[in-house]
Amino acid sequence: MPQGSLPSQARPGGERGPGSCPARALRPDQAARTVPPGARLSNLRLTGLGGGLFCVVTMFLLGCADHFLFGGSLPLYGVLFLPVCALTALWVRDGDLLTAPVVVPIAFAVGLLPLAAGGGLLDRLMGLVTGLATQAGWLYGGALIACAFTLVRRVRWVRQRRRGRDV
Repeated sequence: MPQGSLPSQARPGGERGPGSCPARALRPDQAARTVPPGARLSNLRLTGLGGGLFCVVTMFLLGCADHFLFGGSLPLYGVLFLPVCALTALWVRDGDLLTAPVVVPIAFAVGLLPLAAGGGLLDRLMGLVTGLATQAGWLYGGALIACAFTLVRRVRWVRQRRRGRDV
Protein backbone atom coordinates (compact mmCIF):
# COMPACT_ATOMS: atom_id res chain seq x y z
CA MET A 1 0.00 0.00 0.00
CA PRO A 2 1.55 3.34 -0.98
CA GLN A 3 2.22 5.74 1.84
CA GLY A 4 0.07 8.49 0.28
CA SER A 5 -3.08 6.39 0.66
CA LEU A 6 -2.59 5.82 4.39
CA PRO A 7 -4.46 8.05 6.84
CA SER A 8 -2.26 10.68 8.48
CA GLN A 9 -2.34 8.77 11.78
CA ALA A 10 -0.74 5.70 10.17
CA ARG A 11 2.08 7.56 8.44
CA PRO A 12 5.39 7.97 10.21
CA GLY A 13 5.44 11.31 11.95
CA GLY A 14 1.78 11.91 11.02
CA GLU A 15 2.68 13.95 7.94
CA ARG A 16 -0.08 14.67 5.47
CA GLY A 17 0.00 13.25 1.97
CA PRO A 18 -0.89 14.91 -1.29
CA GLY A 19 -4.51 15.97 -1.61
CA SER A 20 -5.18 15.96 2.13
CA CYS A 21 -7.19 18.75 3.65
CA PRO A 22 -5.27 21.55 5.33
CA ALA A 23 -5.98 22.31 8.97
CA ARG A 24 -9.34 23.99 9.46
CA ALA A 25 -8.97 27.73 9.42
CA LEU A 26 -10.34 29.69 12.34
CA ARG A 27 -13.19 32.10 11.81
CA PRO A 28 -12.36 35.74 12.64
CA ASP A 29 -14.44 35.68 15.84
CA GLN A 30 -12.67 32.51 17.02
CA ALA A 31 -9.21 33.85 16.27
CA ALA A 32 -9.86 36.96 18.38
CA ARG A 33 -10.66 34.85 21.44
CA THR A 34 -7.56 33.74 23.26
CA VAL A 35 -7.82 31.70 26.42
CA PRO A 36 -5.35 32.56 29.18
CA PRO A 37 -3.62 29.49 30.66
CA GLY A 38 -5.31 29.75 34.08
CA ALA A 39 -8.82 30.11 32.65
CA ARG A 40 -8.98 26.49 31.57
CA LEU A 41 -8.49 25.28 35.11
CA SER A 42 -11.07 27.63 36.56
CA ASN A 43 -13.81 26.22 34.34
CA LEU A 44 -13.30 22.52 35.08
CA ARG A 45 -16.55 20.56 35.33
CA LEU A 46 -17.31 17.05 36.52
CA THR A 47 -19.30 14.55 34.52
CA GLY A 48 -22.45 13.14 36.05
CA LEU A 49 -20.57 10.08 37.27
CA GLY A 50 -17.68 12.20 38.55
CA GLY A 51 -20.06 14.49 40.41
CA GLY A 52 -21.78 11.49 41.96
CA LEU A 53 -18.49 9.95 43.01
CA PHE A 54 -17.31 13.27 44.43
CA CYS A 55 -20.47 13.65 46.50
CA VAL A 56 -20.62 10.04 47.73
CA VAL A 57 -16.93 9.78 48.61
CA THR A 58 -16.87 13.18 50.29
CA MET A 59 -19.92 12.39 52.42
CA PHE A 60 -18.52 8.98 53.38
CA LEU A 61 -15.21 10.55 54.42
CA LEU A 62 -17.02 13.30 56.34
CA GLY A 63 -19.14 10.63 58.06
CA CYS A 64 -16.00 8.72 59.05
CA ALA A 65 -14.33 11.91 60.29
CA ASP A 66 -17.45 12.84 62.26
CA HIS A 67 -17.58 9.38 63.81
CA PHE A 68 -13.92 9.33 64.87
CA LEU A 69 -13.45 12.99 65.83
CA PHE A 70 -16.83 13.98 67.27
CA GLY A 71 -18.41 10.67 68.27
CA GLY A 72 -21.00 10.63 65.50
CA SER A 73 -22.70 14.01 65.83
CA LEU A 74 -25.62 13.88 63.38
CA PRO A 75 -26.32 17.65 63.40
CA LEU A 76 -22.67 18.30 62.51
CA TYR A 77 -22.96 15.76 59.70
CA GLY A 78 -26.06 17.57 58.43
CA VAL A 79 -24.30 20.94 58.49
CA LEU A 80 -21.35 19.48 56.56
CA PHE A 81 -23.77 17.98 54.04
CA LEU A 82 -25.10 21.35 52.84
CA PRO A 83 -21.90 22.75 51.28
CA VAL A 84 -21.19 19.39 49.63
CA CYS A 85 -24.62 19.62 47.97
CA ALA A 86 -23.88 23.12 46.72
CA LEU A 87 -20.43 22.17 45.41
CA THR A 88 -21.79 19.11 43.65
CA ALA A 89 -24.46 21.18 41.90
CA LEU A 90 -21.89 23.84 40.94
CA TRP A 91 -19.17 21.50 39.65
CA VAL A 92 -21.25 19.21 37.45
CA ARG A 93 -21.03 20.12 33.78
CA ASP A 94 -24.07 21.58 32.03
CA GLY A 95 -25.01 18.44 30.09
CA ASP A 96 -25.11 16.31 33.26
CA LEU A 97 -26.66 18.96 35.45
CA LEU A 98 -29.78 17.00 36.35
CA THR A 99 -27.75 14.26 38.05
CA ALA A 100 -26.81 16.51 40.98
CA PRO A 101 -30.20 16.47 42.76
CA VAL A 102 -30.41 12.71 42.24
CA VAL A 103 -27.05 11.81 43.73
CA VAL A 104 -27.29 14.06 46.79
CA PRO A 105 -29.74 11.88 48.81
CA ILE A 106 -27.77 8.76 47.91
CA ALA A 107 -24.59 10.38 49.20
CA PHE A 108 -26.35 11.40 52.42
CA ALA A 109 -27.33 7.78 53.05
CA VAL A 110 -23.85 6.46 52.23
CA GLY A 111 -22.28 9.00 54.57
CA LEU A 112 -24.58 7.88 57.38
CA LEU A 113 -23.19 4.34 57.27
CA PRO A 114 -20.21 5.07 59.56
CA LEU A 115 -22.50 6.99 61.92
CA ALA A 116 -25.10 4.23 62.24
CA ALA A 117 -24.88 2.75 65.73
CA GLY A 118 -24.75 -0.99 66.24
CA GLY A 119 -22.46 -3.95 66.02
CA GLY A 120 -24.28 -6.30 63.69
CA LEU A 121 -25.70 -5.90 60.23
CA LEU A 122 -29.31 -5.52 61.36
CA ASP A 123 -28.30 -3.06 64.08
CA ARG A 124 -26.45 -0.92 61.53
CA LEU A 125 -29.38 -1.10 59.12
CA MET A 126 -31.75 0.03 61.86
CA GLY A 127 -29.33 2.82 62.81
CA LEU A 128 -29.23 3.91 59.15
CA VAL A 129 -33.02 4.00 58.90
CA THR A 130 -33.24 5.88 62.19
CA GLY A 131 -30.59 8.37 61.05
CA LEU A 132 -32.44 8.97 57.78
CA ALA A 133 -35.71 9.49 59.65
CA THR A 134 -34.35 11.82 62.31
CA GLN A 135 -32.11 13.83 59.96
CA ALA A 136 -34.65 14.24 57.16
CA GLY A 137 -34.56 18.03 57.52
CA TRP A 138 -30.88 18.13 56.58
CA LEU A 139 -31.52 15.71 53.73
CA TYR A 140 -34.38 17.81 52.33
CA GLY A 141 -32.41 21.02 52.84
CA GLY A 142 -29.41 19.69 50.94
CA ALA A 143 -31.61 18.35 48.15
CA LEU A 144 -33.35 21.72 47.97
CA ILE A 145 -29.99 23.51 47.69
CA ALA A 146 -28.87 21.16 44.92
CA CYS A 147 -32.20 21.63 43.10
CA ALA A 148 -32.02 25.42 43.40
CA PHE A 149 -28.46 25.61 42.06
CA THR A 150 -29.36 23.16 39.30
CA LEU A 151 -32.44 25.11 38.30
CA VAL A 152 -30.57 28.42 38.15
CA ARG A 153 -27.71 26.94 36.16
CA ARG A 154 -30.11 25.13 33.80
CA VAL A 155 -32.11 28.30 33.08
CA ARG A 156 -28.89 30.22 32.37
CA TRP A 157 -27.66 27.41 30.08
CA VAL A 158 -30.91 27.31 28.11
CA ARG A 159 -30.90 31.10 27.72
CA GLN A 160 -27.31 31.07 26.46
CA ARG A 161 -28.14 28.37 23.93
CA ARG A 162 -31.18 30.27 22.69
CA ARG A 163 -29.20 33.50 22.49
CA GLY A 164 -26.49 31.71 20.49
CA ARG A 165 -29.06 30.21 18.12
CA ASP A 166 -30.82 33.55 17.52
CA VAL A 167 -27.63 35.36 16.53
